[in-house]
Amino acid sequence: MRRSLTIAVATMLACMASTAQAQEVDQSILVTAPGAGLDSDDALGLSRGDLARGGRPDLIGALTRQLPGVTLQDAQGNPWQPALVYRGQTASGAQGQAQGLAAYLDGARFNLPFGDTVSLDLVPDAALRNVELLDSSPVYGLNALGGALVLETATGRNEPGLTASASLGAYGAHDVSLAAGGAAGRWSAFAAVQSRGETGWRDYSTSRLLSGFADLGYDGVAAGIHAKLILASTGLSGNGAAPEDLLAVRRSAVFTYPDRTENRFARVSLHPWADLSPTTRLQAAIYAQWQKSRLLNGDAADIEPCEEDAGLLCLETESEGEEQAEVLTDRQGSPIRALAGDPTYAVFNRGALSSRGYGLLAQITDRRPLLGGSNVLTIGTSLDYGRSAFAATTELGTLDVTRGVKSAGPVIAQSDNAIAPTSVIARNFYAGFFAAETLPLGPRLQLEAGLRYNYAAIRLADQIGTALNGQHHFGRLNPGLELDWQAAPGFSLRAGYAESNRAPTPAELSCADPEAPCSLANFFVADPPLRQVVARTWELGASGKGNAGGWRIEWLASAYRADSRDEIRRVASGVRGRAYFQNLGDARRQGIELSLTAQRGGLRVAATYAFTDATNRSSVRIASPGNPVAEADGAILVRPGDRLPGVPRHSANLNLDYAGKVGTSRRFTVGATVSARSGQVLLGDESNRAPLVPGYILIDLRAGVELVHEVMLFGEVRNLLDRRHATFGTFGEIGSVPLAEAPGASSPRFLGPGAPRRWTIGVRRGF
Repeated sequence: MRRSLTIAVATMLACMASTAQAQEVDQSILVTAPGAGLDSDDALGLSRGDLARGGRPDLIGALTRQLPGVTLQDAQGNPWQPALVYRGQTASGAQGQAQGLAAYLDGARFNLPFGDTVSLDLVPDAALRNVELLDSSPVYGLNALGGALVLETATGRNEPGLTASASLGAYGAHDVSLAAGGAAGRWSAFAAVQSRGETGWRDYSTSRLLSGFADLGYDGVAAGIHAKLILASTGLSGNGAAPEDLLAVRRSAVFTYPDRTENRFARVSLHPWADLSPTTRLQAAIYAQWQKSRLLNGDAADIEPCEEDAGLLCLETESEGEEQAEVLTDRQGSPIRALAGDPTYAVFNRGALSSRGYGLLAQITDRRPLLGGSNVLTIGTSLDYGRSAFAATTELGTLDVTRGVKSAGPVIAQSDNAIAPTSVIARNFYAGFFAAETLPLGPRLQLEAGLRYNYAAIRLADQIGTALNGQHHFGRLNPGLELDWQAAPGFSLRAGYAESNRAPTPAELSCADPEAPCSLANFFVADPPLRQVVARTWELGASGKGNAGGWRIEWLASAYRADSRDEIRRVASGVRGRAYFQNLGDARRQGIELSLTAQRGGLRVAATYAFTDATNRSSVRIASPGNPVAEADGAILVRPGDRLPGVPRHSANLNLDYAGKVGTSRRFTVGATVSARSGQVLLGDESNRAPLVPGYILIDLRAGVELVHEVMLFGEVRNLLDRRHATFGTFGEIGSVPLAEAPGASSPRFLGPGAPRRWTIGVRRGF
């Protein structure tokens, strides 16, 4: 269990920077996650400088290139929509991913109400000061199966002055950011704005992001309050995986399009604190947020003229290995007639989400000396409420010569709900009550204990019929213990055990019927029950720092085993493009993580390595109709020991950076990153019968030189050797979709291709 302390005095605009030192004020400490105040010697962290190591602020790039064990599943094919994988658990902004990491932004929950998603595209990277990735602990609440991602924004006191960057790059990439902060007496403020986007290296993949952040507050002698605001507007195109035969001919090709998500987001939060005594502090984070999303998705479909009446259209499905054809019907129940000209049929999905959420995290922390150490007791609660209104329709569509899907008008409404309009209001209420104690057992030994009760209530109200109506309640008491021993100066050992859980999301509960599957753009179909997921984690570790031969060295080593029960997984159905969620047995995620940083003068060397063994622990049958080795009924048999999809066993990073001077004053930096990932199992191949998605090694270069005082010209090249690689794989069906570039394509393997060589050049003010 790690201490995650946020220095959070309020901030001010750049015009106040000149008064930053006019009056010294004690820095106040605000909560950044439940139980803040726990030990942090094993935290994986990124500073503001780490986030901008390539010249511009880049959170996702820093997470994957600088922290051990963090990899990407680029299923969407968009640089701002990846699924971050850590210890075999994911955090993603895409619906349909199992969210196994808890996320906190300045002390308040950042798993969004609809699907517990983590949308990092909504936060300006230019506003972040510190990011920590924490191991599993009960006090972090729901979703912390693999740990917690904690984001801390900058303040005018700890980041005074003006920083700005502007860059252009390959494939229409652009990034402009501005951040300014300062302090005057006990008042301070900080503001940041960032505009990003690209035309994309793949076809029809334009994205744009605009986001802003502001923090204003007051810190008195014994109390203070901060107000924070985030505004974001994003439009992301992610056209997903494509057949490997098609990618072999033209790497930038997409299978079908469009796949577009438009987001509008606002979040306001208050962060009061007060010293109740010289040793006791009350802290809180209170937030309200609003999200509106529009989803447009064109997809291939098994729709053809009916054999018995060619004037009507039929939907082909597969059930228990038998192909069936049902007449396609509209909302009035009337058959949909075939279009003139014998087109290739598809579907056009439209979705609309309107969500709002409110929450509170409050805790009291008492810190006082005891037995040669510091005794820290934290007691707190968290309350989170969300209301999400979701509506979706699926229209008949046609494919043009570019494989773009055009709407052909009729809304499809099958009587068996295989494809049907949906409209639902989901309400979720999460409550947590936790206590954390750091108890010194001597001058060099301490015990950390955590206990949390999680309660989740989810209610679904169908706005069209009654199929979605349902109420679900989940509760669990999770314990955790850790022993920390300062074995020698600069060397410590730890051992711990933690339990954590996550409740099924409204999206998962509403799409758990194999007879009524749903697409990513159309979750809500039926409402059978799912069980919550429970993980039990053991961990051993060591850390140290010191000096050797003129080098300053820090290192961290961890070994863990996490056994989870009642895993919720997304399973393919017999209807193309649709799936459903099921509890499918148990799983084990275990491994080791190593990191080493050495610095001497201007030279910095940072190396990380992680071994992640993620396997099934139950014998189960899973529907995987696209898998070529599936049985006649479209199912595969998964045995204990089979690897989980999408998790490379080996991942490593090597970062080399040197900072020096040209002459006596002009500064420069040069650096390189080598990233290596081993192969991973395809989604849908839980039985491990197909060849892996191949591993890869990538090399990135970066450099910067000071043009004038504190103004740097920087450049970066990613994937220097232009390696063809993939970060995600699954099975799909080409069917009747014409592939002009690869007319003989037949492989069912679909890959999420990694980006080719890209360059960026820009100017940055501030170091």
